[in-house]
Amino acid sequence: MIALPEAETIRRDLDRELSGLRIKSVEVAKAGYAKRSGGVKKFAARLEKAKITSVRRRGLYLIVGLDSEDVLVAHLGAGGQLRRNANRDDVEPDTVVSITFTKSGQLRLVDGVGDAGLFLVAAEKLAEEVPELDGLGIDPLDQPVPWRVFGQLLLAQDAKLKAVLTDDQVVVGLGELYSDEILFSAGLRFDRLTSSLGPQEVRRLHRAMVETLHDAAKHRGTTLEDGLYVDVHGQPGGYGEYVNVFKQAGQKGRPCPRCHRPIQKYRFRRRWTYYCEQCQI
Repeated sequence: MIALPEAETIRRDLDRELSGLRIKSVEVAKAGYAKRSGGVKKFAARLEKAKITSVRRRGLYLIVGLDSEDVLVAHLGAGGQLRRNANRDDVEPDTVVSITFTKSGQLRLVDGVGDAGLFLVAAEKLAEEVPELDGLGIDPLDQPVPWRVFGQLLLAQDAKLKAVLTDDQVVVGLGELYSDEILFSAGLRFDRLTSSLGPQEVRRLHRAMVETLHDAAKHRGTTLEDGLYVDVHGQPGGYGEYVNVFKQAGQKGRPCPRCHRPIQKYRFRRRWTYYCEQCQI
C-alpha cells in the first residue's frame, strides 16, 4: 500500500535520478494507460525529446516537470510501482509503460493491481485537468504545520480520531497503518472524539504524526506482506520492523512495547484498527 512516506521516498529518488535526463522513446503495453493523454501516439509524441526538470509531489500524486508545456502525473494506486531499470533488464510481468532515456536507462510503470495512472496534462491547467488534487489536506512531509493549526483542523471535524486521520481532506495520505501508529505513539484511542481532546493531547498527537511520518520516510517506507510497495530499485521499505501495533494482534503479533499486553484489533469503518487497550485512552 502506498501512503505518504512511500510516495515521498519514490519522489526523492526520482528527483535525484531523473532530473536532467531527456526522453528518447516511450512504449505503452496497454493502451488504456494512455487514454487520459489522448491515446498511445499522442502520449508518446508529447513525451519524446522532452527533458525532465524536477519531480515534486502533491499528496500521493507525483508530478514530473518537463521542459515542454506539459507535466507527467503519476498515481500508483494500491500497488503500482515506478521502477528504474537498465535497458537490458528483463521486462517484469505487468509492466504497462516503459520510458527510455537518451542515457541512463529506463523508467517503467509496473501495475499488477490495475489502478495506477500515468498521464500528461498541460502544466498551466494542472489544477483544472486533475481535480483529484483539489481539496487535499495538510501534508506534514511537504510543509511544516504548527500544532495550533493542526488543532483547529481537528476541532472543526467533531468526529472520531481514526476517521479524521484517514480523511485526505484533513491530512493527506496517512492510511490505516500510519494512523494506527500515530495514535499509539500519542497514547490516544482511535474512537476518541476530536472535541474531547485537550491542548496537551493535541500537541502530543501533532508531535506523534510528524515524528512517525519522518521516521517512516527515513526508513524508506513500509513493505507489508503483500510485497506491493518497493522503491524505484525494487527494494522493500525498512520501517516494518519499527511498527508497534499495526497487524500485531493475535498469537503471531508482537505485544505492546510499553505494557507488554497483547495488541487488540477492532472493526472500524469496515477495516481493522490496531491499538493497545491499556496504553491508549
